[in-house]
Amino acid sequence: MRLLSYRDGADARAGVLVGNEVVALSDLDVPADSVRGLLEALDAPGLAELAERAAAAPERLALAGLHLLAPVPDPEKIICLGLNYRDHAAESGQEIPTAPMWFAKFANSLIGSGEDILLPAAHPAYVDYEAELAIVIGRTASNVDAASALEYVAGAMPFNDVSARDLQIQNPLWTSGKAIDTFAPCGPALVTLDEIEDLHALGLRTRINGELVQEGNTRELIFDVPETIAWLSRTVTLVAGDIIATGTPAGVGASKNRFLLDGDTVEVEVDGLGAVVNPVRAA
Repeated sequence: MRLLSYRDGADARAGVLVGNEVVALSDLDVPADSVRGLLEALDAPGLAELAERAAAAPERLALAGLHLLAPVPDPEKIICLGLNYRDHAAESGQEIPTAPMWFAKFANSLIGSGEDILLPAAHPAYVDYEAELAIVIGRTASNVDAASALEYVAGAMPFNDVSARDLQIQNPLWTSGKAIDTFAPCGPALVTLDEIEDLHALGLRTRINGELVQEGNTRELIFDVPETIAWLSRTVTLVAGDIIATGTPAGVGASKNRFLLDGDTVEVEVDGLGAVVNPVRAA
């Protein structure tokens, strides 16, 4: 199943993507009206049953007419991994990490496919892209082991870890260059785990104005998804709706002096999960 969130006037709504149409959660008998609420309320069999009902629902909205939001617009946590591909660590001149290097973004950074990435007025010159696979937690995970970690994953989605490189290098904690408004595009939908054959065999790529500028595969992750969840959950309780972005492969703009410019369109695609596509404009 593919779950998404969209704007209806001033309100955020949620729905199930069926082909190129959306069935609103409000038209289904569900225990919650948001994606996060749905993940909190339903286990995997419950989500599978909902997918069947959504596929049979007669009332549909055209996807093309919707203003999409981040699939989970209200997560408790957005955790991102740095230097989690060997080739990206090498192009950055960094050592291979011996433990997951993680940092946080916040909900102000989240946008959906089609929404604008804003170049900060004071720091517009070195804004970079990073194609990533993000997973979303489906139920509370505390001190879990790697062998069972995928049981706590609801699904996955494309994620663009947009970064202001000049601000990032000013602070070894990276947050000032990462947690900026609009710097976490994701979606278009959250794809539940039952639709994904292998999280660790997914191609991912970035295109700018249609030109391929970055490409990699999740098989090259240093810390895979189960390892990451196990490591994080030893010290941080993960809850339904939490987003974990798993890092980017080589090919970021900083490695070739190709940064995002006003008027660009940047697309991050992950095999089988779709693409998050965002115009770039000056703030």
